[in-house]
Amino acid sequence: MSARWAALPVLLVAVFVTTLDFYVANLAVPSIRADLNAGDAAVQLVIAGYGLAYAAGLIVSGRLGDLLGHRRVFAAGLALFTLASAGCGLAAGPAMLVAARIGQGIAAALLAPQVLALIGRLYQGDRDRARAFGWYGSAVGLAGLSGQVIGGLVVAANPMGLGWRACFLVNLPICLTALALTRRLLPHAAGTRRDLDLAGAALVAAGLVAVVLPLAEGRERGWPGWTWACLAAAPLLLGAFVRRQRRLAVEGRAPLLDLAVFRERGFAWGLVAVGLLFGTSAGLSFVLALYLQDGLGLTPLAAAAVCTALNAGFFAASLRPGRFGAPVLVVGLVLVHQALGSGPLLVGLALLVTEAGMGLLMSPLLSSVLASVRPERSAAAAGVLGTVQEAGGVLGGTVTGAVFFATLDGGWEAAARAGIMVLIVASLGVLAHAAARRSGTARAAERETRGSFT
Repeated sequence: MSARWAALPVLLVAVFVTTLDFYVANLAVPSIRADLNAGDAAVQLVIAGYGLAYAAGLIVSGRLGDLLGHRRVFAAGLALFTLASAGCGLAAGPAMLVAARIGQGIAAALLAPQVLALIGRLYQGDRDRARAFGWYGSAVGLAGLSGQVIGGLVVAANPMGLGWRACFLVNLPICLTALALTRRLLPHAAGTRRDLDLAGAALVAAGLVAVVLPLAEGRERGWPGWTWACLAAAPLLLGAFVRRQRRLAVEGRAPLLDLAVFRERGFAWGLVAVGLLFGTSAGLSFVLALYLQDGLGLTPLAAAAVCTALNAGFFAASLRPGRFGAPVLVVGLVLVHQALGSGPLLVGLALLVTEAGMGLLMSPLLSSVLASVRPERSAAAAGVLGTVQEAGGVLGGTVTGAVFFATLDGGWEAAARAGIMVLIVASLGVLAHAAARRSGTARAAERETRGSFT
């Protein structure tokens, strides 16, 4: 194996562990809750803190790689992820675990754009690049599909009596090995002098925190004044970020976000659909983890077995993506809602339909959003799309979790039904977008046909 191809496993390790850790904690949530005596808000922030830091960090980390060099930032991100994983595994309380999860999210954001940039640099020919990105897609897909199952298996195996902590500590030998090989196998390139809009990054991060934190903490704390102040401040902070990006562009400096991409037809509404889809996925994972284990009393291993229905449905459908993904998703979620209280078998079958809908829909939706943008703006569009995926997952999980815990006094089944209803509403938004897109495509085809006869 050439040194060039020997570098690929190092990059794929980073992709795999950072994607896996977004999902692996879901099946460990009930064990974390019991072991650390964590409240509802802390449990939500264990999941949301990772995604929130990831989403906010993605906006600036790509530019940071250009400034300091991609290998250097990759190594820093991998080292931080290793330390944060150790912090998760050694956490003595909920606050320490949430802080370590935020550290993991920051590290994951540092790694993601560097991996793509280094793959692009290492593999120049069309054939080599296609092969490398094929492996990249496989690593992301495998980590996403197996995350909850691996989490359940690890908690059930309870290696050395570590329980849920092993889900995070298992990262240490893997990441340390990859880190030791980074300097030897990855190419070095000096950074370029470019503007880094730290103030803009701080504004968008503050805006996201101002939405997520009160939604996670508010109900448990009785909705004190600061929660409403945060929610009121969020649009002001995000609006200030937009104004700053516009001003930097006018001044000829480098904004973090090219706002011109939002003027592309269909792009903004496509992002809404993407956010709703990823929010639905994250919310479903969160509700299931609690309902299956705390509600139905399943062991982590049994809960992981039920979750294989999600993985199988998504994987099988994603091999042949099609136009009916959105309706199948809505029907699947309605079936999940009706199956609650009927035992894990019927829930698993309903989940199979739900994830088949996601598998049918995911690839065409992402492709259509990027296809709506002109080629010269594709890089900016891809960066925005990645941020929306993460932010959508965070907001979807947080809102669904807030509704779930708010209705928990009525029992686990009632709480799960309320959470699933939130996801059904979100999926209807995805369905509306799909219907509008098909209608627009049909009208465009009709105009083109008329034009050919005039």
